[in-house]
Amino acid sequence: MHFEFDQSAPIYQQLADQLEEMIFTGLFAEGEQVPSTTQLSQELHINPATVLKGMNILVDQQLLEKRRGLGMFVTPQAKEKIMEKRKEGFYRNYIESLIQEATKLGITEDHLLTLIQRGYQHDHTED
Repeated sequence: MHFEFDQSAPIYQQLADQLEEMIFTGLFAEGEQVPSTTQLSQELHINPATVLKGMNILVDQQLLEKRRGLGMFVTPQAKEKIMEKRKEGFYRNYIESLIQEATKLGITEDHLLTLIQRGYQHDHTED
């Protein structure tokens, strides 16, 4: 388990994002316990309140659940929830702007679909 922090966002948000990535990639499986607030605080040399704030973001997103006296665990379907969240983000961050730019360039929906298919074919021919 490796965390990296920079100045791009508050540490608690970066912690939440990195824990989410670890869940998504399977480093922490559904149903598995994640390190405690105290463990992360000591290992990362950051305030326990900062760690808890980051973990609570994932609790609010229903990716982690608190089990009284036991700690925090990855929820069932956490990976699926992350996937859906990322798909929606992909749509908002990429597809909407792609369609806006295509419209400005006079690219029709059919032509855009052809370009996307070409991109997929090109990507698979380089494997």
